[in-house]
Amino acid sequence: MKAVVITTPGGPEVLQLQEVEDPEYGDDDVLIRVAATALNRADTLQRKGSYPPPKGASPFLGLECSGTVEAVGRNVTRWKIGDQVCALLSGGGYAEKVAVPTGQVLPVPAGVSLKDAASFPEVVCTVWSTVFMMSRLSAGETFLIHGGSSGIGTFAIQIAKYLGAKVFVTAGSEEKLAACKDLGADVCINYKSEDFAARVKEETQGKGVDVILDNVGGPYFQRNIDSLNMDGRLFIIGFMGGAVTEVNLQVHLSPDSVHEYGLLPEANTFVSSGELTSLTKIAILYYCAAAGLRNRSTENKALIVSEVEKNVWPAIVAGKVKPVVYKCLPLSEAAEGHRLMESSRHIGKILLVT
Repeated sequence: MKAVVITTPGGPEVLQLQEVEDPEYGDDDVLIRVAATALNRADTLQRKGSYPPPKGASPFLGLECSGTVEAVGRNVTRWKIGDQVCALLSGGGYAEKVAVPTGQVLPVPAGVSLKDAASFPEVVCTVWSTVFMMSRLSAGETFLIHGGSSGIGTFAIQIAKYLGAKVFVTAGSEEKLAACKDLGADVCINYKSEDFAARVKEETQGKGVDVILDNVGGPYFQRNIDSLNMDGRLFIIGFMGGAVTEVNLQVHLSPDSVHEYGLLPEANTFVSSGELTSLTKIAILYYCAAAGLRNRSTENKALIVSEVEKNVWPAIVAGKVKPVVYKCLPLSEAAEGHRLMESSRHIGKILLVT
């Protein structure tokens, strides 16, 4: 088969389409002939050599795909040859074939093309696991999404609105903010011309929002803390702005909130229950291992995928959540896809088609 190979760590030009061995598949795996894969920021980090695949995973890029089942392991009962599916991967999507554990495979939702289905698995599983399973966003709450026009953001807006939250977003251009508004965002903030923390406080009568999903990291940390409501939850899934910051940390928690949400230790922010009002200046080094799907166990990923199929797939089938695809490129033009992603000009997902 053909696959995109990282010939050496570096810029987009190091990505080359080459002939490689077909993947092996086990008794609990599904072999998929890939129709399309979608780009994620993590792919650019792996290309640079700073985000290696987990032990035993495919060495090739690609954290999600869609395609047709070509073979199944002997323990696989749900899927059969010829089924049209999409899947959450630990790697290997930038190829003509990929093997994936059966629990990470989803049916292509009715009304969505096989190609566009590749835009869903990674972003849907990331948002559902962090925002809903861990941060427990619920109807009537307020939700701030940084990078609202990204693949993560465009999905998060739609599913949060569908489930009854009020959605705030940040983005860096009027075009991107307009796209977010069209998807249902209630409050759209241009981070280049406005202080998002001040705007959030203004729009919430000084309370702040209940949940924040952040992909920027260090430079936003203090303002994120300032933007949170009592018992608010901040989930950091990316560090585009850097991973180290100095912050004045004043955390207000109701006595049962740590135990109720159970998410702060897993997000690498360790506090004790009770109301903490002491003002402490600290240096924080934080990382995204808790949020990242790639290094989770097969069993945990299967649980997330099952929850996604039960809770999100009906919204997609009903047309309440739609794929947002900015551009499709042939697999041979993976380098151009990476250049586009790193330019941040896109709105939604970038796909590579085999």
